[in-house]
Amino acid sequence: MGSVSSVAAPRGGGRPVSVLIVDADASARRSLAGMITERSGGRFAPVACATRDEATAAAADAQAIVIADIETVGGPHRLGGIGGRTIATSANPSLATAVAAIRGGAADFLPKPIGAKALIEHLEATLATPAIATPLPAPQKAAESSGDFAGFVGRSQPMRKLYEDIRRVAPSPAPVFITGETGTGKELTAEAIHALSAAGRPFVALNCSAIPRDLMESEMFGHVRGAFTGAGETHIGAAEMADGGILFLDELAEMDGALQAKLLRFVQNGAFRPVGASETKTVKVRIIAATNRDPEAEMAAGRLRADLYYRLNVLPIHLAPLRERREDVPLLADTFHARFAAEEGRDAAPLDADALARLSAYDWPGNVRELANVIRRAIVFGTLDVPDAPARSAAAGGLSVPPVLPFAEQERAIIERALAAFHGNAERAAAALEIAPSTIYRKRAAWAGPRQS
Repeated sequence: MGSVSSVAAPRGGGRPVSVLIVDADASARRSLAGMITERSGGRFAPVACATRDEATAAAADAQAIVIADIETVGGPHRLGGIGGRTIATSANPSLATAVAAIRGGAADFLPKPIGAKALIEHLEATLATPAIATPLPAPQKAAESSGDFAGFVGRSQPMRKLYEDIRRVAPSPAPVFITGETGTGKELTAEAIHALSAAGRPFVALNCSAIPRDLMESEMFGHVRGAFTGAGETHIGAAEMADGGILFLDELAEMDGALQAKLLRFVQNGAFRPVGASETKTVKVRIIAATNRDPEAEMAAGRLRADLYYRLNVLPIHLAPLRERREDVPLLADTFHARFAAEEGRDAAPLDADALARLSAYDWPGNVRELANVIRRAIVFGTLDVPDAPARSAAAGGLSVPPVLPFAEQERAIIERALAAFHGNAERAAAALEIAPSTIYRKRAAWAGPRQS
């Protein structure tokens, strides 16, 4: 481990913030350290580390920022726990990598090569992001104190059945197929299975609906340098990254039919060929697939291969929508309220009985994710905006259709709320929404209108 020996006094006085550069590439460490020394005006002090262990030993300052190369630390799941807030980097950037990094504990993501201007901007933005003063309890401890299970919150009968299903399927090496509406916790279920059966081994999640079809095969199986226009470097795919662990394929029904055929062969024997490669590779992974659609209807429509579905649907798990377990809403709301208040650094008063009653009366078509968003907005904006409970039609006994805003307005509202939740950080907002940061930049430019000459 080596640190830069001379650091100029920061502008305005005060102690410079330590920046731990974790990268096995010595030239990359020197380059980033030089940029920080030359361009930060002494505000940041670089410390070069060749391994994750070196960085952990050096991270004595709770305010330190860590710039961690994903490959050096051993994968996205090992980004957390080094020190302070972490900026993940990778020479093989992709949307899936950025999402995995954020979920692995990173505060931000920077693709390589990193320019000096972008580096300093991201360091400043990360420093300005409030850190969590009190760490949240680990899922196991949370389960012991609240009676819940592996990061889930809920004590209703459907949740008790889910906990038992997870316990039963976790020890098996067989594929798992998870069904449930959007926002019910399909990825959390996969993570719970991983925690109970493969902790310490890779967990790689791939959202089949968030990646363009022409890039999906490369994201799944990787590609070699020069395989197609823009393939300047060899890229390791999700299948290889998950070797020895779990590969989670979310929204499987969104996958292109041709790639479903290749996935079927991979499921059968673990063999695959990266795009542009001449040799076949073999890995050993457990596959957990999920969809928010009806698999039977998708097969009937020709969008989901029946042979692939039956190959993966060995151990099925179904997640109940929130409207079928309303007794869990108050506990969920209180849990999110405490968590987001800590994350936002706010001293928010607990939810009162009237607020909890209003939350429990709503049907939550977006399920737990929608409830979490409402609570987050209440913390940020100071007002609990609960949608009115849908009115039932006396004639038909069904639900009346609520007013529907134009798609463009809903899209803008969703993006702006995500940006507000992450203090304007487009990369983190994009990762949470599972879209590319460029989408946010493009949309914001369009909303701003044409520039005046």
